[in-house]
Amino acid sequence: MTDGPFREEREDDRMELLHLIRPYIMPTLFGLVVACVGLAQLHEGFYWGLVATGPLLLLGIYDRFQNAHSILRNYPVLGRMRFLLEGAGPEIHQYFVESNTSGRPFPRDFRSLIYRRAKGIEGVKAFGTELDVYAQGYGYITHSLTPTPIVEDAARTMRVDVGGPACTQPYSASVVNISAMSFGALSANAIRALNTAAKRGGFAHNTGEGGYSVHHHEPGGDVIWQIGTGYFGCRDDDGCFDADMFAEQARAETVKMVEVKLSQGAKPGHGGILPAAKVTQEIAQARKVPMGRDCFSPPGHSAFGTPIELCEFLATLRERSGGKPVGFKLAVGQPREFFAICKAMRETGIVPDFVTVDGGEGGTGAAPQEYTDHLGAPLREALILVHNALVGIGVRDQLRVAASGKRAASFELASAMALGANWCNIARGFMFSLGCIQSQACHTNKCPVGVATQSARLQAALVVDEKAERAYEFHRNTVQGLAEMTAACGLAHPNEFQPQHLCERVSPHEVRRFDQLYDFYEPGQLLDDRAGPVLQESWNAARASSFAPG
Repeated sequence: MTDGPFREEREDDRMELLHLIRPYIMPTLFGLVVACVGLAQLHEGFYWGLVATGPLLLLGIYDRFQNAHSILRNYPVLGRMRFLLEGAGPEIHQYFVESNTSGRPFPRDFRSLIYRRAKGIEGVKAFGTELDVYAQGYGYITHSLTPTPIVEDAARTMRVDVGGPACTQPYSASVVNISAMSFGALSANAIRALNTAAKRGGFAHNTGEGGYSVHHHEPGGDVIWQIGTGYFGCRDDDGCFDADMFAEQARAETVKMVEVKLSQGAKPGHGGILPAAKVTQEIAQARKVPMGRDCFSPPGHSAFGTPIELCEFLATLRERSGGKPVGFKLAVGQPREFFAICKAMRETGIVPDFVTVDGGEGGTGAAPQEYTDHLGAPLREALILVHNALVGIGVRDQLRVAASGKRAASFELASAMALGANWCNIARGFMFSLGCIQSQACHTNKCPVGVATQSARLQAALVVDEKAERAYEFHRNTVQGLAEMTAACGLAHPNEFQPQHLCERVSPHEVRRFDQLYDFYEPGQLLDDRAGPVLQESWNAARASSFAPG
């Protein structure tokens, strides 16, 4: 039983007492200091009292007469405790309040699994799951009574061949690769550690749109060079695409694929600016931008403006790179616009070698909160739409699909592949493997572990060789975990997962398979105008000649 109104009465008494003593706080502090000064004349030891209380007096006077914070004007000095506690709130919540499964964006159990795998510690947990398996939204994968043998050395043997008929230098990609994170967003030491791990483990490292830097190049790991709206690393003085500069870098041995970023899950349709003060010599060299000037990343591309022009741009990149696989990345917004790209593929005959689907769950970099929370389709819906569209126009067998968006454990990876992905890209999981503690200070240049900062002092804490080993172990153990789950389901390769392998609880008394929850298209279904009651209107409105509705 609670004490109800008696508790409220005691709270009112405390507030009344504080209200009564508040006017006497400043005089008391002043009197204390005066007393210390007087006593100091009598005894040398009291000088220490003056040293201790003098700054408090000055702080109290400042608080009382400043205009920015009402709480400090009413409660000088004491009110600062509120700001101290507020500043430490995220750490207090993460370490002492949240449960193993309730944390956001990544719960403690999820982070612990990544840390253990990065350190080569077996990812096991005793005494059963802490998840509520009867809660709505709980998902699981159906296993088989006739499991297949577990693939040995899965990190090197579980691959996906990328490269369509027009590609002369196809690439054999791992089923798990490093997602796009730019040098500039991440520190030089972090980039070097990741690329060193990619070299050792035989997997790919996406540069992000910040350019193909020396830190991506020197360790020798396989690179997916991402080209964004700023065309960093392949731009002229006006910020427009420079085909010759692109060809010079794209033909480098370590560049295995090229990815054009149309949008990203963290902030689709949002440009960016790196202030001139933060453009270091290394960043300027990687991005091919001048020192002393702001570095802009526009919201949209200038090299193309229509779906047909996008396809032609991809063909140009494939040719100028020497026939390497070329694709594009997007966060799905309006289905009509992706359908327009599909119609352009049909009209031009130009099919990309891969499409990367980014979920709207947010990413490694900072973004406006409204964008992170409510803009763009989550990965599940986005992936189903893209997969269905490519099947529906009859080109799904000509290209590969990658998925990114909070994928790090075997269940999330297998789920993405069951919905149409051929491989998964991981960003934040690899950040955790480098020592990230989810302080969510990526945008402040004050990352406490040296991962997301350009501060030489802070990033010195990140020892490249040590963290490269952990990123390598994280990849190796993650893919091995995926291989074990694949074998438990009676499959030989994770690309064999299908929607019917996934189940989700939709009520306390009902479980549905994903092929019952979602529509999955048959080859050619879109061409026959059978998009379904929801998407048929979007398909009809899509035009190859424009992203605008027809």
